Amino acid sequence: MQIKVDTHTHTLASGHAYNTMREMAETALEKGLEALAITEHAPEMPGSCCLYYFQNLKVVPRKRYEIPLLLGAELNIMDEHGNVDLPISTIKSLDITIASIHPPCYGKDAGLQQNTAAYVNAMHKDYIDIIGHPDDGRFPADYEILAKTAKETGTLLEINNSSLRPGGYRTNTQENALEILKYCKKYGTMVTLGSDAHIDVDIANTEYSDKVLKAADFPVELIANTSLEKLLRILKRNR
Repeated sequence: MQIKVDTHTHTLASGHAYNTMREMAETALEKGLEALAITEHAPEMPGSCCLYYFQNLKVVPRKRYEIPLLLGAELNIMDEHGNVDLPISTIKSLDITIASIHPPCYGKDAGLQQNTAAYVNAMHKDYIDIIGHPDDGRFPADYEILAKTAKETGTLLEINNSSLRPGGYRTNTQENALEILKYCKKYGTMVTLGSDAHIDVDIANTEYSDKVLKAADFPVELIANTSLEKLLRILKRNR
């Protein structure tokens, strides 16, 4: 699958990534992308950006090396109510947002019902465009409910290439991604392929997500980021 926009990447600003915004944009150009989303970890992730980083993104040019940039955030889902760690006024000002569950922010002891509620409630919030790596088996969820809710709310479910990397720290990701894709096919739910790149060489890497897409016989028309025009048309915030 040749995606034209990588919807999930990080720079040095996230605290545990390895390239600058300029370097990431240059690599996106070399890889033939139409645009690059830079989605830094939001403030509750240890070592990441503060609130003022996201509020000040208005000063950053939205094009580098002729590559359009979508500057956003990977928000942390904090609880079963789907609360996240940036105010709505800031989230509205961004170009794209992902909402994800991470252990340092959400905890580790919630069960399937609470995790499902956390994702569902996040999807019902305005300006949350994507649910990040819902395949993480450390946080089991009802994938049929997620697919149905994503369809109803216009939220994209992410197939995260980094999750599927052999030896990764997220669990049961292959099986869970296949389950997600099965229900997305059933309900006509759109997905996005995100590399979750923390280094420039991983931008637009779909090596592992390609395999689950093929195994699921997933239709390309349900993949949102095969062109910039398609992605912008589909993003919840642009509807």
